This record gives sequence, structure tokens and C-alpha cells, in this order.
Amino acid sequence: MRSTRTRLTAGAFSVVAVAYLARRFLRPRSVSTAPVHGTRLLARNLRLAGLGARGGGRFAAYQARKVFASAERQEELNTEFQLRTAEDVTRELGNMKGAMMKVGQMASYLDTGLPDPVRQTLASLQSDAPPMAPELAAGQIAAELGAPPEQLFSEWDPVPIAAASIGQVHRAITSQGQAVAVKVQYPGVADAVAADLGNANWLFGGMAAMFPGVDSGPIVDEIKTRLHEELDYELEARNQRHFHDYFQGHPYITVPAVIDDYSTRRVLTSELATGHRFDDVVGWSKRERDLAAETLFRFSFGAIYQLHAFNGDPHPGNYLFNKGGRVTFLDFGLVKRFEPAETKLFEDLIIEMVINGDISAFRRIVEDAGILAPDAPFEDEVIEEYFSYYYRYVMNDEVTVIDSEYAAGGVSQLFDMNGPYGPLMKQLNVPPAFVVVQRITLGLMGLFAQLNASANWQAIARELWPFELGPPSTPMGEEIAQWYRSRS
Repeated sequence: MRSTRTRLTAGAFSVVAVAYLARRFLRPRSVSTAPVHGTRLLARNLRLAGLGARGGGRFAAYQARKVFASAERQEELNTEFQLRTAEDVTRELGNMKGAMMKVGQMASYLDTGLPDPVRQTLASLQSDAPPMAPELAAGQIAAELGAPPEQLFSEWDPVPIAAASIGQVHRAITSQGQAVAVKVQYPGVADAVAADLGNANWLFGGMAAMFPGVDSGPIVDEIKTRLHEELDYELEARNQRHFHDYFQGHPYITVPAVIDDYSTRRVLTSELATGHRFDDVVGWSKRERDLAAETLFRFSFGAIYQLHAFNGDPHPGNYLFNKGGRVTFLDFGLVKRFEPAETKLFEDLIIEMVINGDISAFRRIVEDAGILAPDAPFEDEVIEEYFSYYYRYVMNDEVTVIDSEYAAGGVSQLFDMNGPYGPLMKQLNVPPAFVVVQRITLGLMGLFAQLNASANWQAIARELWPFELGPPSTPMGEEIAQWYRSRS
């Protein structure tokens, strides 16, 4: 178990690593592309390089000052270094938008070793990034819908209520008197994403050096596909309708309806939802935090089997919470739809690892899926120990707490190349179907850790698994079962 001091230091370095990885792996080999694209690409990479250089210089000064500092002063220097670095990263990535901003978002909720002030600084990227000017938003509305927002809506708030990596959201009231949320895509963000993704092979080239068993080609293609889909608000609208229609009337899950007359490829208008942000929920009572976590769990994993799709972007800015476990789910740009064979693979892995406890059979499935070579020189016990993190919270029919040690230990287990599973990790491959699933699993564990969430996760999961469809295990489960019966 890591000490608090070690975790704080690791947290600071994880923030610096965002800048370092961007500088190391995303800088272009050349800028001899089309003039506009090349200029933007160069500008973005110069900003990343400057971010890395400032972080390195700040770290050198911090180390020098610590040499002659007392223990108390060293703690002050630690905090100062962490906050200044986080503020720098947040400012630069927030202004850059696009794919690189998502790196900062993930850093804020995946690494539970981050100190709370640092996490809160990075968390502003989730919904409070620097917005575009009101004139730009109005111009984008006019270009897409044919008139400026002041003419289209009876009321229009030029100050956005949220600003994230692809677009920002404004309140408005339609001419029919309906309160709506209007998501407007940033002008030029498609070029920014293209510039970032054009260098994605460099990032995965670096990862390939660390994980030689990974076939990075399909992974890069999968990530590029998902991120390009996020730019298409018409596709997002179809995804949102799919979830809205399924969950309409659900006692705990709400998905706002799409307002078609005010939606295009770069503008998406939905019913206006209200609720508390994740930071508020962290301060709620234990009961309320557990209810919120239960709803997130039921939505995220239940949708895989109920809709054969799920929202693969689990950062806290995509949720609005109300007391009693009621959650509104926003932003359906990154939705992964699964083929029957893919969901069958997930089911088979759960059956052998959790239900049957047959590690030999689990290993055969992993090998057949191309995750591990059949001749890999590892005992079944090593396979079981490594993959157990994905199933540990549902392994036993008992209440399990997901806290910061649980989440941080899992990230270390899955990605620490110098740890006991390093040799195995070097031979593992990641099929495309698992890319988004890994993100939702790790993302939820990071959120649950902040909530210190506890539940009998296995009992809830048995309600959702299609090979079980177990009876309700909680009061929430009872209400949901009644809702299903009323629908049929």
C-alpha cells in the first residue's frame, strides 16, 4: 500500500506526464502538409513543446529549492509545484480543445493518486474549459441553422453553461416556449482533432515500445473512428435518441430528448436538464453517494447487454445528479455499438472468471480472442491474478468498497511495466472491442473511488448479465424491475 507522500509525488508526476507524453510522442516529423493544416499543426505542437519545457524547468527549480528546505517547507514546495503545473496544463489543454484536451480530462479522473487540489484544477477541463467568444458561437448557429440565435430562439444566453473539448453548451428557450440546451461545435475543431490524430501513430509508436505485444494499428483506427464520430452531431443525435427511447420513463436514468428542428451536423439541441455536478455529489451523504454509483453502474454496464451499446466517455462532466440516485446522462458523441459476437465474448469471460472460476477456460478464451498468444510462457495463476482487476469487485457475493487504494492499485497493476506483471504485459494485445470497454471500466473505478462507493456489485451485476437475469437485489433494482414489467 502506497504511503500518502508517495501518492502525492506520483500524482504530481502524472500531471507532468501529460505534458511530457504530448511533447515526446505528438510532435510531428515534418510540417510539409497543406499550408493551413501544417500551420495549425505546428502551432499546436509548439504549445505542447512549450508546456513540456516549462514543466521541466519548474521541476528543476523545485528540486533545487527542496535541497535546503525543512520538512515542513518541502511539503509547501510539493503543493506549490503540483498546483502550478496543473494550472499550466489545464490552461494550455483547455485552450487547445480537440483530442489533446481529452488527455487532460482523463488525467483528472483516471489517476486516483492525484492530490485533490490538482484533480480539481484539471477537472475544470470537464465542463469549464475556456469558451469561445459569443460572436463565434452565434456565427456557428447562423451558419448551421440559417439565422442568428437571437432570431431563432425567444431567449438566448450568450454565456455558455459548459465548455468542453469539442463544443460548448448554451441555454435557450425555443419559440414554442421549451427550455433547451444548445451544443455548438467550435469552429475549426475538426482541423484540431485531425492534427492531433494525424500524430497518433507517434503516441502509439511509443506505447508499442513499452508493450511489444500490442498490435497498435487496429487500436489507432478504433480511437480515430470514435473521435471522428464525436465531430458528427447528427450521429450523436441518433445515438442520443437510441438511449432516450429505451430509458424513457426510467425511475433513475434520464436521457434528454433531441429537438430535431434545432439540430444539425454541428449544432445539437436537447431538452434542458438540471442537476448537481459530480463535485457536489462527493460531499453528499454516504447513502446518496452509493445510490449515485449504483445508477452509474447499472447504466454503463447494463447498456452493453440491453442496448448492445454504451456511452464510452465516462468523465464527470457528462452527468447531472439529483438526490435519490437519479442521474441525467449527457453527451452521446462517443458511443460504441457492439456486435453479438463481441458481447458474447464479454459474457464468456465473466462466466469462466466469476461464475465457474475456471482459469484454464478463461485463458483459452483470451487466447482465442487474440489477447494473448497460445504459447505464452505464463502459468494460469499469473493470468488469473493480472486479469482479476477487471472482475474483482464482482467476484464475491458481498458488499465491496471501491476506494482510492482499490482504483490506484488497479491502474498500477494494469500498467506498471516494472511491476510483477511486466513480462506478461509485454505480450498482451488489445482487440478494438476492448479499447472503449477498458476506458469505461477504469473511468468508473476512478469516479467510484472519489465517491468511496460500496455495494454488492455482484448481486447488481447478476441482474444485468443476460445469462443470469437475477432477481432485484436492491430497492433501486425493485423499482427498475417494476418499470420493466410496466413497459411490457
